[in-house]
Amino acid sequence: MKNKDLVIVESPTKAKTISKILGSNFTVLSSMGHLIDLPKKEMGVDIENGFEPEYVVISGRQKVLNAIKKEAKEADTVYMATDPDREGEAIGWQIRKRALKGKKVSRVVFHEITPAAVSEAFKHPRDFDENMVEAQAGRRILDRIVGYFLSPLLWKKIARGLSGGRVQSVALRLIIERERQIQKFVPKEYWEIEAELKKDNNQFVAKLDKIEGEKAELRNNEDAHKLAEYIKAQQFIVSEIKKTQKKRNPTAPFITSTLQQEAFNKLRFNSTKTMIVAQQLYEGIDIGEEAPVGLITYMRTDSPRVAPEAIKDVRNYIAQKFGENYLPETPNVFKVKKSAQEAHEAIRPTLINHPPQMLKNFLSPEQYELYELIYNRFVSSQMKPAEFLVTTASIEAGNCLFSASGSICVFDGFLAQYSKNEEDEDNNGEQEDKKKNVIPELSKDDVLELMQLIPSQHFTKPPARFSDSSLVKALEEAGIGRPSTYAPIISTLILRDYIRRIKGYFQPTELGFKVCDMLVEYFPKIMDVAFTAAMEEELDEIEEGRLERKKVLTDFYAPFKVSLDYAQANIKREVITTDEICPECGKPMIIKWGRRGKFISCSGFPQCKFSKAITSGVKCPEPDCTGELIERRSKRGVFFGCSNFPKCRHIEKTLPQDKEE
Repeated sequence: MKNKDLVIVESPTKAKTISKILGSNFTVLSSMGHLIDLPKKEMGVDIENGFEPEYVVISGRQKVLNAIKKEAKEADTVYMATDPDREGEAIGWQIRKRALKGKKVSRVVFHEITPAAVSEAFKHPRDFDENMVEAQAGRRILDRIVGYFLSPLLWKKIARGLSGGRVQSVALRLIIERERQIQKFVPKEYWEIEAELKKDNNQFVAKLDKIEGEKAELRNNEDAHKLAEYIKAQQFIVSEIKKTQKKRNPTAPFITSTLQQEAFNKLRFNSTKTMIVAQQLYEGIDIGEEAPVGLITYMRTDSPRVAPEAIKDVRNYIAQKFGENYLPETPNVFKVKKSAQEAHEAIRPTLINHPPQMLKNFLSPEQYELYELIYNRFVSSQMKPAEFLVTTASIEAGNCLFSASGSICVFDGFLAQYSKNEEDEDNNGEQEDKKKNVIPELSKDDVLELMQLIPSQHFTKPPARFSDSSLVKALEEAGIGRPSTYAPIISTLILRDYIRRIKGYFQPTELGFKVCDMLVEYFPKIMDVAFTAAMEEELDEIEEGRLERKKVLTDFYAPFKVSLDYAQANIKREVITTDEICPECGKPMIIKWGRRGKFISCSGFPQCKFSKAITSGVKCPEPDCTGELIERRSKRGVFFGCSNFPKCRHIEKTLPQDKEE
């Protein structure tokens, strides 16, 4: 009797879905992610011997590895069906090397977990892609070298327990530089003048554009109202009418970065939440069929490519739902970035005949919202452009020129499927008032009736703080990070308390400023955006077989070692003295940093161990309590607790004076 074949995947959910698809002839085990990695408490990289990694079994994971070994002994064939990217390739490679020696292991790759895709993948197993494994190892070793050497310097300069990372530190720099732009920004006053005009019974709005042929620039109230009085005495005469046809093309189906951006803009999901929910949709949902089904393709991708079968299915769907008039003659093709992994597909629904409404009862609210976003974006990407008739009118009033513009949709095209705020921009959480300005039929020399003239005061705004959406966009445009790293970069910066997410936008902490400034001072190359982007490209080239891992690491380490030696010789702990005197030994008190933030400590430490928290100056609101609120941190984030803890357990999410902000 034939033994069962063994299939290894990463997650229990994926294991459950694939097990039901493959049936009783297969045993499907989950590795629960990485089982083998660099050691936690030492560097684990032999720099002198070609940067060879010293991999170990992760603490607590030997049991899983033993279970895989045991099942593999009984199996005729072992299939490695880990995720279709560098990380998945490396997980499978390490398991094979450590637990499956002498056993033939076939690599199986699929980008969607549906019966058809899984069955097809098992018909065409392949060998491991050693270039992918090398590229993953290169990134892991590079990050370990940087983190291992930077962290002790942060301890020496600022506080023990801090850590620095290669890509996260550059992302932190972007956030810090944006914050400094905001801090330096001086708002400038300017005024605009709008005219509410009427022809027959139709009203519309025109905006002051030019004065005596020059761009209108009104700097203060006096200038604006003086000009308004002049304009009121003039006739408003149409001097020019332009009518143009404009097309708005559909956007590409989602890749990881655009999904994270759109999910923030439309659903207010942060990057981590987006990826968690997307993974649930990918790994399999019970929709009342024989087996759970993966509803979307793999969610870590930078390629907008779509499989020919999926194109065929969506074109049939569009023709049936909207009619042939909405279908382009040939499928829409979208530009692929140079660094994109062509083997990957865009993020799309796997079952085009399962629209969101049909699955609503099987999905959580978050799953439904994200699936709807992915589904609508994919369908719309293969539809015709929307067409608009744009009318622009130039209107003279004395020596002033007003302009009015309005558009009418003459063919909705892809907007029939993807119309909900399709052009939402991440503008610091504020939606601008975009009233539809419908321009009536106008002719040259028409005299218009002035209903109202409205001067309005404005101030230039500082650049917006980064959100999940705009930071991911900035990282992608700069070539920093890859699909699997955007969400972890943000999570790590928040976890270390280098930044905080406040009302959806990132604010660096005082600690974040200190860490960034120190790294920029001593490691300018590591903190350079262009250098980091070049390193990402080199890792891609390892995967493509054009560069060797050892060369990339050697070229990186030589200049890094120079900066490291200089920093180790010159870096000194920052000491900030206070006016307070230690009540126990009489020495000055100084400000120190710890994992939980700032505190005041005796400068005589370690001989004198007196220390105390820095209070906020806000009294604890509990009756008869003399304490003050202190900022504290937990796994759930920042909160404020009473300085008399544990006697008083009062806590607040925010300080009382901040609640109305």
